[in-house]
Amino acid sequence: MATTKAQQKAVNKYVKEKYDRIEFKAPKGRKAEIKAHAEAHGESVNGFIGRAINETMERDNGQQAPGPDSDRE
Repeated sequence: MATTKAQQKAVNKYVKEKYDRIEFKAPKGRKAEIKAHAEAHGESVNGFIGRAINETMERDNGQQAPGPDSDRE
């Protein structure tokens, strides 16, 4: 079933209110490599990048990383 304009507007409003956007630039060809890696591990690119950030911050700070649903209320 196709989404209506009203549904998409509601989703966009929710995302704008609940999430920050971060732009990430990678060298040409790296995007496909990152996407393939994420898919091989059953993740979206966004999920993979979020996990990589959480795990790195945990390692750097010596603390436990938040779970995969930590950005949800």
